[in-house]
Amino acid sequence: MTHYLTEFLGLMAVFSVLIVAPGADFALIIRQCIVHGRKTSIITSFGIGSSLLFHIGYTILGIGIIVSKSLLVFSMLKWAGAAYLIWLGIKSWREPAFTMDEKAENGTNVPALSPFKAFSMGFITNALNPKPVLFFLSLFSALVSPHTPALIQVSYGLGMATALILWFVAVSYFFTSKPIREQFLKYGRAFNRTTGALFVGLGLRLALVQAKAN
Repeated sequence: MTHYLTEFLGLMAVFSVLIVAPGADFALIIRQCIVHGRKTSIITSFGIGSSLLFHIGYTILGIGIIVSKSLLVFSMLKWAGAAYLIWLGIKSWREPAFTMDEKAENGTNVPALSPFKAFSMGFITNALNPKPVLFFLSLFSALVSPHTPALIQVSYGLGMATALILWFVAVSYFFTSKPIREQFLKYGRAFNRTTGALFVGLGLRLALVQAKAN
């Protein structure tokens, strides 16, 4: 048991650095916070966490090795992820400025997202990112013994996914606090265009960086 605990703490030490680094997931959560409110942002956080379990699951099963070694599969995943981020960016850029509406559930005049759509946005944004394929393969190869039972490895994944969800829930509470959110809402159109450009940039960066890696 001490050996497994050491493995888990090693994984969490590396992963804790990763989760606080800004990326597509973080950008999506910030946008959900400002545009749609706390409830939607938290549901999106669970979508991201579930997607992390998806990545860890196929890594444990060995499918990640196939994906990382197949140029066709890896490229398809790469371009799908880049296209989705760019689509989110264009959609955000084109959205009109929003105004405060105390009667609306999310506090703005923007139509609320359904829980399913909010969850799906989080899941898809993370699932279509090919970087976790290489990250979890290298991380588990370096820190987890091949003799560690699959069930124990799954428990590692659950711990990592829980940590990721808790992080984004904390971010959601911070950015939906009234003083913070109101500052962003003052610049509705600018916020839409800034986040739109950010998503497009992240999509292009994903495509270019992975193309070099390939």
